[in-house]
Amino acid sequence: MRILVTGATGKVGQVFLDRLFSDDRFSHASARALCNNREVETHDRLDMVKGSISDREVVKQALEGITHIVHLATCKEVPETVMDVSIKGMFWLLEESRVSPSFERFVHISGDASVGHFFYNYDRPITEEFPVKAYPGCYALSKALEETMLEQYYHQYDLDGCCLRAPWIMEKDDFKQSLSFSDDVFGGPRWCELVSPKDAKRYQESSTIPVMLDPEGLAVSRNFVHVDDLVSAILTSLEHPAARQQLFNISMDEPVNYQLAADYLKETRNLDCVGVTTPFYSTWLDNAKARLRLGWSPDYDLSKLIDSSWDYERSSDDERKVYYPG
Repeated sequence: MRILVTGATGKVGQVFLDRLFSDDRFSHASARALCNNREVETHDRLDMVKGSISDREVVKQALEGITHIVHLATCKEVPETVMDVSIKGMFWLLEESRVSPSFERFVHISGDASVGHFFYNYDRPITEEFPVKAYPGCYALSKALEETMLEQYYHQYDLDGCCLRAPWIMEKDDFKQSLSFSDDVFGGPRWCELVSPKDAKRYQESSTIPVMLDPEGLAVSRNFVHVDDLVSAILTSLEHPAARQQLFNISMDEPVNYQLAADYLKETRNLDCVGVTTPFYSTWLDNAKARLRLGWSPDYDLSKLIDSSWDYERSSDDERKVYYPG
């Protein structure tokens, strides 16, 4: 097994390579990273190809001798580059895969942006049977197009692929930082912009927890997955026969309800909370298919997600980095 990893320097890519090289099930596997702006750390079972994923010749070179592809590279809300990276890049990967004599399986990591996650008011859990329904913006559009493109290659060329649809991916102290009223909040919403500057400062100083409320004033439930659980699903899908030409939702067993999270933090860390009204709605990304067909299940539940984030101690050389906007 020789795996091409795009997006290898990102949050998921780094953990995937570490797990791949330490897992006895994959002691026979090697990997190649397709890198553009940054480089991966060296390893005796890893080599690297430099260049843009939008360049067909670079992709062709990267795919030489490859059996499996783990496609993680993406582009957020950058209209100037999203089509080159996300759409053209995936197209060249698929085109070179279908004619490669060594190719076996394409594992694509998508996101719940393809179904609009909390932008739309779904009246039941979102399964893999739901149609794609991107929310406004080029990132969500790219995810919907990627999933559609991969599915069409199943029909057109009987390509062996698997799509893992993940919600917001957490690691280290990400979840804690996502519940901050500070300017350096991780991700969105930017809570400090939804209240007055005076209140934002007060809430930040007291470590008050925001509770996302929908337009009717109800606490929102939002989908998350820890990077360890997502990487576990990727490793499972590499060779699992039931993964062939399938889409799987890879998420926690239940979405995180912001009020329940606040209640747990009050109980365990004596932190107060405040409701913040937003235009967003509760969603439930149903992972039953992955649990049934792949035998995969997430290790993180609400308490573990919170405790691991609040207990994480970031060292001075472990700088929080955001490599793309959005």
